[in-house]
Amino acid sequence: MSYYDIDAILTDAQKVPCTFEITVPGLGYIDGNAGQDMKEGTKVELPLWLAEMLAVSQNQTGTPVLTLDMPTALSPRVLNALKADPKTVDLRALAQHFYALAARMLELFDEPTLDATLDATFKARAAVIADQAHNPRGALGEGAEFLRGLDEMERQLFRGSHEGAKEVKGWLAGLGKR
Repeated sequence: MSYYDIDAILTDAQKVPCTFEITVPGLGYIDGNAGQDMKEGTKVELPLWLAEMLAVSQNQTGTPVLTLDMPTALSPRVLNALKADPKTVDLRALAQHFYALAARMLELFDEPTLDATLDATFKARAAVIADQAHNPRGALGEGAEFLRGLDEMERQLFRGSHEGAKEVKGWLAGLGKR
């Protein structure tokens, strides 16, 4: 991803849950307590870019400033729903950049089951996305609800598939006129 990639910027801005492992003086404003200290054990949601930086930072004793937890969008409950039927889960409601967030979290955590679940989910949903892109009636009718739940990566896939199908139809029509 590029430094100027708006999708990467929006992914890094998504909030993730974390827990402070040490007391940090004067940082209470993050939790809504201006002028106070951020107490050890306080749970807050921070933008991914900030949480990642604080998670790798340590104090003088080598204790990390905070621990990063998996976001709700990647919770076991969501993963079980994705395993059961990936086509019924509204990924956009969970996180606008669901797959990008998952990729960033996989960089930070070693979660082979998450990786496998996301791989299977993307494959299953990609087939439906391609079908909807080639069949406009389905996208306007019964498939409309599914299309509303696509995350940004899936929307790009839909646009690419739809434009590709349209271009092929135009090319084939041009061949028939010769």
